[in-house]
Amino acid sequence: MNIKKNDKVKILTGKDSGKTGKVLQVSPKDQKVSIEGLNLLIKHMRPNRDGEKGQRIEFPSFINASNVMLVCPKCGKETKVAYKIVKGKEGKKDKKFRACKKCSEIIE
Repeated sequence: MNIKKNDKVKILTGKDSGKTGKVLQVSPKDQKVSIEGLNLLIKHMRPNRDGEKGQRIEFPSFINASNVMLVCPKCGKETKVAYKIVKGKEGKKDKKFRACKKCSEIIE
């Protein structure tokens, strides 16, 4: 999965399309992400005791990862994710980094 926690993403489809936000949670098994302040659902809570009031709780729901696009922190444009392999020094392994397809900068 190309999207990680704390990435800035733009929503492509749905009721919040065109808005950007920070990723709160990632579920790689289901290919879904939760975005701060977007795709909010409302849950109605009943009062538990006498004299207590009921509540409406808003919380960000998961959205499919294919419906969001990563925003590059360097150039600020929506982009697909490329991968760059940086050669390790003698005796060390090569490292794989995410990179922006538009400006070719490493994203981390």
